[in-house]
Amino acid sequence: MEGHKKLRRKHRGETCDALVQHEQHQEQAPLDFCTVEPRSTMPGLSQSHLNMDRDDCRRNETIGKNLMCRLKSMFSASSTLESRLSLEDTQQWSQSLERLLGSKYGLATFRTFLKSEFSDENIEFWLTCEDYKKITSSHKMSYKARKIFDQFVKAESPKEINIDYQTREEIKRNMRSPTVKCFDEAQKIVFGLMERDSYPRFLRSEMYNALLESLSADDSPG
Repeated sequence: MEGHKKLRRKHRGETCDALVQHEQHQEQAPLDFCTVEPRSTMPGLSQSHLNMDRDDCRRNETIGKNLMCRLKSMFSASSTLESRLSLEDTQQWSQSLERLLGSKYGLATFRTFLKSEFSDENIEFWLTCEDYKKITSSHKMSYKARKIFDQFVKAESPKEINIDYQTREEIKRNMRSPTVKCFDEAQKIVFGLMERDSYPRFLRSEMYNALLESLSADDSPG
């Protein structure tokens, strides 16, 4: 299991094209990708290094604008003026994981980031559990619970989440008579893992900071 996750994380750096697959479901200053110290303070700096800085700047600008465009197109039909993508909202994603997941744009961007790292099983499980808790039919709940167990909880399942043995066994026992709360403990564990690991990486990511850069540039007068 651990080796499998390490293998998936070697593939970081995918582009943000996965946004088109998005389903229904403190303030942080943007990184200054374009900052270059004056030549006088950097003795021996070659022209090639300056060119590389400019290329990086252009690359991050492209990433940010592409992501911003995709986010806007995803929700354009249903968005009111007040709920559209904004710099202020995007900056507030850094306040907490709850704040990020509470924003439709934040959730879409976070899911895309995790998919680019091949580590999206935790957010998919968390979202699936949120939907599961809305089920009112006992028959549908039983069917959905088994599906969640087989996909995320069972050992060696396709998107196995990282939970302890006791929690896994407790959920297995709950499958005999599933209730709305049978995945609550696993969901808490998974949320904590995202909060400590995936979320900080997202805030440091090129994807998030490039989006901030683009929104900030659009917000600037002139």
